[in-house]
Amino acid sequence: MNVLVLTGAGISAESGIPTFRGANGLWEGWRLEQVATPDAFAREPDLVHRFYNERRRNLLDSQIRPNAAHSALAEFEKRHQGNFFLVTQNIDDLHQRAGSRQVLAMHGELLKARCLDSGELFDWRQDLSTTTPHPRDPSVLGRLRPHVVWFGEMPIGLERILTAATEADLFIAIGTSAVVYPAAGIVNMVKDNCRRIEINLESTPTSDLFDESLRGPASVLVPQTLARLESFGIDH
Repeated sequence: MNVLVLTGAGISAESGIPTFRGANGLWEGWRLEQVATPDAFAREPDLVHRFYNERRRNLLDSQIRPNAAHSALAEFEKRHQGNFFLVTQNIDDLHQRAGSRQVLAMHGELLKARCLDSGELFDWRQDLSTTTPHPRDPSVLGRLRPHVVWFGEMPIGLERILTAATEADLFIAIGTSAVVYPAAGIVNMVKDNCRRIEINLESTPTSDLFDESLRGPASVLVPQTLARLESFGIDH
């Protein structure tokens, strides 16, 4: 059986990482056009770097850890005999820390930096600025950006996601608001006989497209749901 999982901010919120969208369309007090677009970076790179530096430091805080939902998915992947593919909208690394292996971060990874000239990726745990030396040539300054997909940019791995969706026998969406595309449209890509399960605190614009819509915290419902699927046979 082919299993496709999509996770959003709701799964990491219980680990202490704020959700992407807050009240009034703000992200932790910032308007998205100030910190999450290519134009913003071109206009005020210092401000954008400062914003993501704060997010990176928060992610590296010792109190930020995978929760029971991350761990349950990682353990499920280890036991599952068929194909398992996890697509996350999150830019944290909590799935990887929990032990998940087949992970596609469609919106990028906060703990990586990307060269503006070559596109090369570098593991990155320090602050970035307009004077950061390039890892390949320290004489080149300020040519790195956060490896984060901003609004107006193409998400990562769309072809792989489409293939996984069309081949999935089970699709589980966890903690996603279903308002950011193309992630919100994955449920429309799966075949008609694919079993679809949604786990979220609240209903979403796509809830009616799922066979099951479960309401509650991911840290509780994800382990319960995966255990139920395994106990009855995943294709029951």
